[in-house]
Amino acid sequence: MDQKLRKDADAIIRASLDQVLPDEAVSRALREFRPGSGKVVLVAAGKAAWQMAKAAVDTLGKVDEGIVVTKYGHVMGEIPGVECCEAGHPVPDENSFASTQKALDLVNDLSEDDSVLFLLSGGGSALFEKPLVSGDELQDITKQLLACGADIVEMNTIRKRLSAVKGGRFALACAPANVFAIVLSDIIGDPLDMIASGPAYPDASTCEEALAIAKKYGLRMSLAAMDLLSQETPKTISNVTTKITGSVRELCGAAEKKCRELGYEPVLLTDQLACEAREAGAFLGAVLRTHAGDGKKLAFIAGGETVVHLTGKGLGGRNQELALAAAPLIKGVPGAAVFSFGSDGTDGPTDAAGGYADYETMDALAANGLDIAAVLKDNDAYHALLAADGLIVTGPTGTNVNDVSVALLAV
Repeated sequence: MDQKLRKDADAIIRASLDQVLPDEAVSRALREFRPGSGKVVLVAAGKAAWQMAKAAVDTLGKVDEGIVVTKYGHVMGEIPGVECCEAGHPVPDENSFASTQKALDLVNDLSEDDSVLFLLSGGGSALFEKPLVSGDELQDITKQLLACGADIVEMNTIRKRLSAVKGGRFALACAPANVFAIVLSDIIGDPLDMIASGPAYPDASTCEEALAIAKKYGLRMSLAAMDLLSQETPKTISNVTTKITGSVRELCGAAEKKCRELGYEPVLLTDQLACEAREAGAFLGAVLRTHAGDGKKLAFIAGGETVVHLTGKGLGGRNQELALAAAPLIKGVPGAAVFSFGSDGTDGPTDAAGGYADYETMDALAANGLDIAAVLKDNDAYHALLAADGLIVTGPTGTNVNDVSVALLAV
């Protein structure tokens, strides 16, 4: 491994994450919060929920009641007046269901003088859930969606119809209280009805679209679940004010700024990357090969969210698979590296945020007896990158604004 390249990559990762932490963004959004004369109830859901809730309470001074529902390992301490719960992601579990019920209990029987401060971030689709089918079936459907290569919009179109809180239904449960929603976006284009499956926003998707997705991927569902796909979700909601804060565009901009500080000439390729992870990795590797003779320090940046179509039973995530897929393309290209990471600090069901590969990675894999084609076929990027010292580990970051991939050329 080229240690200088890896040091640059780590600096870009750290600087990018520091710029998109939600503290200032939440505080800024709260300047428009006008609570009624009654009590203020805080509900925060998603992978950035704890950080958002802490920022909100620090800004407001206090709330009357509150609950945080976030991923395991993401609660960083106590927040006055707020119960902090951890639950399953990317597959909801019993703690997801129990914590969401607590949130519903908090907003039950509120008056029009009361206010609900709803803090929402990516990951809420799994963490914030009250299923309308059995928990076991919902978990099975979620696993099918994760394995088949469905994108986040397709997944959430299905999930919101199987839920008592998604697709605007949580906002209806809060009525007649007014809801002030602050949303940290993790989906390209910031579609409010899709971020965490839109618990407090009217649903723009249709039954026809949901049924088509189920057919497209051959989802195995009970008759009861199929019947729910045919039941329309709320299309109008009158008690919610929504503010979007944070996005993958900000993450890309932060990466671009740090690359420039390190002497690279940055090129933002897109902030709407949406394709197979290994295809994105191969593309970034090919870009570096094309520019290898330019004699300039270059950084190509792509933000968004790729998908993985599971063909094996290995361990990994989309960012790790992306980085590993670039390795064959940049082998022997001096100064070439590709890395990709999730801003929330977790990539798939692993403790890594993403992966790093450079022009020496293929040699490291060979030295460990690893065949990259076999590794990718088994979706086992985690163990391959572990052997090549290519894992990116940040721990939970407190934010969640999608992924960024960077291809560096240091000569």
